[in-house]
Amino acid sequence: MPSYTPPTKDMQFILHDVLNVTGSDIPGYDELEADFTSAILEEAGKLTSEVLAPLNVVGDKEGCRLENGVVYTPTGFKDAFEQVKEGGWPGLDMPEEFGGQNMPYVMGTAVGEMFSSANMAFTMYQGLTHGAASAILAHGSQQQKETYLPKMVSCEWTGTMNLTEPHCGTDLGLMRTKAAPQDDGTYRITGQKIFISAGEHDMAENIIHLVLAKIEGGPEGIKGVSLFIVPKICVNDDGSLGARNGVSVGSIEEKMGIHGNSTCVMNYDDAVGYLVGEEHKGMRAMFTMMNEARLGVGMQGLSQAEVAYQNALEYAKDRLQGRDVTGAKAPEKPADPLIVHPDIRRSLMEQKSFAEGARAFILWGATMIDAAHRAGDKDADGLVSLLTPIIKGFLTDVGYDNTIKAQQVYGGHGYIEEWGMSQYTRDARIAMIYEGANGVQALDLVGRKLAQDGGKHVMAFFDLVKSFIKDNSGQDEAFDKEFLEPLKVASKDLQAAGMYFMQNGMTNPNNALSGSYDFMHMFGHVCLGLMWAKMGKASREALANGTSDTDFHETKLATGRYYMARQLPATALHLTRIQSGADTVMALEAANF
Repeated sequence: MPSYTPPTKDMQFILHDVLNVTGSDIPGYDELEADFTSAILEEAGKLTSEVLAPLNVVGDKEGCRLENGVVYTPTGFKDAFEQVKEGGWPGLDMPEEFGGQNMPYVMGTAVGEMFSSANMAFTMYQGLTHGAASAILAHGSQQQKETYLPKMVSCEWTGTMNLTEPHCGTDLGLMRTKAAPQDDGTYRITGQKIFISAGEHDMAENIIHLVLAKIEGGPEGIKGVSLFIVPKICVNDDGSLGARNGVSVGSIEEKMGIHGNSTCVMNYDDAVGYLVGEEHKGMRAMFTMMNEARLGVGMQGLSQAEVAYQNALEYAKDRLQGRDVTGAKAPEKPADPLIVHPDIRRSLMEQKSFAEGARAFILWGATMIDAAHRAGDKDADGLVSLLTPIIKGFLTDVGYDNTIKAQQVYGGHGYIEEWGMSQYTRDARIAMIYEGANGVQALDLVGRKLAQDGGKHVMAFFDLVKSFIKDNSGQDEAFDKEFLEPLKVASKDLQAAGMYFMQNGMTNPNNALSGSYDFMHMFGHVCLGLMWAKMGKASREALANGTSDTDFHETKLATGRYYMARQLPATALHLTRIQSGADTVMALEAANF
């Protein structure tokens, strides 16, 4: 059975050596001393490795079952969920006012990675609840907050988001779910939603559905969409549970992966709903949840790549196959371990350098969310908005690819279910699709985010990279050559792609849209290149200051050199593709495909 070791040491390095959280002026960061964050991460790590990880295979094999309108989760899930609730983990970064611990989002993000690596399907129950609670916190009335948030923060009640319908996914303007106004100020919700993660289960006494619907007589298309709270069981004025609402499960989807999560078809039959925010402004409210979810999904790409890598590494060290071409490394054994072979090393280095770079990228993004929410930093909010489609799209694409690389290390055993590696690949695959398919993320990046606020945020990113290179040049010749020069070249490629879009996208928008996916990946590589340059700087300084952990920092530098030399140059290929324009992409008539 696969195992999982929480990367707490690497998280501590990123939080304190790279991001210098205690040196930040973001409210609450002064409390994030190394001993404090270590205690939180170690405790979360213990729970994830000892309780959640062993249930990952159980959830995959058993799945969820629907009996008489009730969904039963896999063996052990309910008990594990009680332990998660008892530890207060669902409310780690939620407001104290509603029962949370009010820690910064960056801590919730670090803990969330461990939960997701250990058991992605299980973690979705609390993750979706967090997102639904965040939407109510941002857009709900005070009464709604007081009614729902305390129970949701504790996960006594869980939450969902209901967007997709059988005939519409990304194009939500096509939705048919209706909301009929009532004299008492409530609405009656009627329609069907599909792909609803955690839509029904046996681990909470109530489920609070956030449902997009159109109020009768409202504007056509996306402008007529509103958001509603539709509880599974209606809540009385005193907070007690009342009558069962008109919400039911039609079926559980049969999926490729994440079998332990109950992905449901939800039927709303004259169900009581409560408007969240303003009429016809539902997308604004839902995007609070969706943007958080997209960052969480990017983290899922990292989390599955990380745990798959850990197991592939152990297999490569143990499995004997062939001899090292430069001479036997284990002459006393019939063959050398797989890890001696250069192509296995290449694969493992790709996985390792991605996982560590992606972790730094996500935690950096989390600090921007903290800056925006805790300090009202509009520039940070704009920058993380720009980077969100990259975090979601790039990290899930590459994370999935790396689960395949990890599976490949096992050879034929990777294709056998007994070894458990296929689950990581199957589970990771959904992350490229839900919360906005990655092609949509690329279109969002190029079509909306680049021009947002007059291009202010993408220019801020370029200035940030340029300033880092300038501030750190000339101090160490090797660092300049191995880290700063590759970053400079990649950043120039990214700027050249942006310039191409400006010069050619106006006359023919397809020139920009045909290159959007390459641009998203190019931008992702530059972001990871920046993170590796920052980590390289931190490790170089630690070694110069006489650190007691020489191996860790020398390994970090070697891993960073690999990324800068072997992965970051991919920006040149992406630029060439982008600059080829739309002609070859759009050449065929639909009938000729």
